[in-house]
Amino acid sequence: MFPRRPRTGQGRRLSTRILASQVAILAVTSVIGFVLFAWVQRGQLDNEYEQRAMSIAQVAAADPQIVQGMVAPGDRALVQPAAERIAEAAVASYVVVVDLNGVRYSHPHPDLIGQRISEPLVVLDGQPHGGIDQGVTGRSANGKAPLRDPSGKVIGEVSVGITESKVAGQLWHELPTFALYAGIALCLGCAASYALARRLKRSTFGLELEEIAGLLTDREAMLHGIREGVIAFDPAGRITVVNDEARRLLPFDAALGLRPEDVLPEGRLRDALDGTLTGHDLTVLTDRYCLVVNRMPVGLHGRELGAVVTVRDRTEMVGLLRELDSVRGLTDALRAQQHEFANRMHILAGLLDLGEHDAAFEYAVESAGVEPALTESVRQRIGNPLMVGLIVAKSTVAAERGVRITLTEESRLGEQPAHLHGLLTIVGNLLDNAVDAAVSGTTTGAAQAEVRLSLLETGTAVTVQVADSGPGVPDDAMESIFQDGWSTRPDRGTARRGLGLALVHRLVRHRGGTITVSSGAGAVFTVTLPLSDTAPADGDRPGQAAPFELATSGGDRW
Repeated sequence: MFPRRPRTGQGRRLSTRILASQVAILAVTSVIGFVLFAWVQRGQLDNEYEQRAMSIAQVAAADPQIVQGMVAPGDRALVQPAAERIAEAAVASYVVVVDLNGVRYSHPHPDLIGQRISEPLVVLDGQPHGGIDQGVTGRSANGKAPLRDPSGKVIGEVSVGITESKVAGQLWHELPTFALYAGIALCLGCAASYALARRLKRSTFGLELEEIAGLLTDREAMLHGIREGVIAFDPAGRITVVNDEARRLLPFDAALGLRPEDVLPEGRLRDALDGTLTGHDLTVLTDRYCLVVNRMPVGLHGRELGAVVTVRDRTEMVGLLRELDSVRGLTDALRAQQHEFANRMHILAGLLDLGEHDAAFEYAVESAGVEPALTESVRQRIGNPLMVGLIVAKSTVAAERGVRITLTEESRLGEQPAHLHGLLTIVGNLLDNAVDAAVSGTTTGAAQAEVRLSLLETGTAVTVQVADSGPGVPDDAMESIFQDGWSTRPDRGTARRGLGLALVHRLVRHRGGTITVSSGAGAVFTVTLPLSDTAPADGDRPGQAAPFELATSGGDRW
């Protein structure tokens, strides 16, 4: 559950605020829409009554009594009764008949009959006309039609008006229906707003606005402030969050919205991120770092929200642990040599006490020449002192475990060989693996567990070959032996297994070389590092980051 924050501000719930805001918006828009609709409807009613007035005017202009009254001067008295009859039948406010001179022959106010109208005639073109009239009877919807004699000649004009009160009355009669529809729409909108507010409330897991804003602030501060890579995935497996540390440790450029297979090549790292590999504290090697990856599914209230992957940089720590384990191995060897030296001193003291001076002298000369002979034998073939020291140290440690390391006669390495730093890591890890394999069981018929090392530098490449008398690589492990974390033996001391061979593989690949391993009893690892211009001797390949090199100790094999 998310932690609750004290509510600030108005203190109203998120759903209440959303509902109130939406209801207010709906109410305002409904009122505005109602007013606009009434205004449009008013315009339509005006136009409708104008057409109605023109129709009445055309009917009046065709009335025989009005035509006779306008044609025969003696029958002019017939016009007013006919106009009143038509106005009453059509429920019009007035029917006014005028001649071409604008003189009225009918009007709802009898005292205006015989007087001229103020505006000019508009029907001289022979067409009916409509509009809004601001006459003596008030504002009216007006329609005018030409009055013709029996021959079709325009002899006057008939003007019919319908007062504004009738138009407004019609509008007020229709508005309640419109208001009912607006009210129904408002109620439906409020119900939808309420449902939306409840859904948003569930989507935010009951958090209020201030709590959501606070969580966002905390999340940004936490994600970008911690020294641990964090990657979040949605239920579909797409990357949604990558903090700064994750971008530093992983080759992510624009990863948001993509899946691991879209941004990473096939390998252990991608399998650890997408959940193909399961388990805790998965060790993954990249070209620059040794990482510990953990993936944890995330859910809330029974809903699957995706997963969160944490990535920790353990490069320095693993290097130190392996170096510490190496130092412990050397310490054990020195301690054993101390006991051996004490035994030799006891033998010398016993021989001298017995008076066997010649025997004591021969034993002392023989004992003193063992270690120098080993070092001198290596120096005759290996010119670089760092490599000599590594081989001698590994030989001493291996001897204490009952394993003999021999350097082949054809081995040759100069004082400054190409890929020196990589060679030291490669040779050290391969020797450790070979010693472990030889200790686990000798199956090649040798009297003693043995490891053979060959170092050969030519004009085109440096070749390293390490063979042991152990049981060999299982057939089913040939494809996975160089993967991160692969090992058939448990961790020894502080050293984590499953890193040495993977590191060797990356170093060789980074330098453009090859590495192979034989099948069957007695494994033989062969590494070839080219000396061509395309393979850097000791440094970074252009455009690539140099892989890290851990201290060489502890084997990775069975």
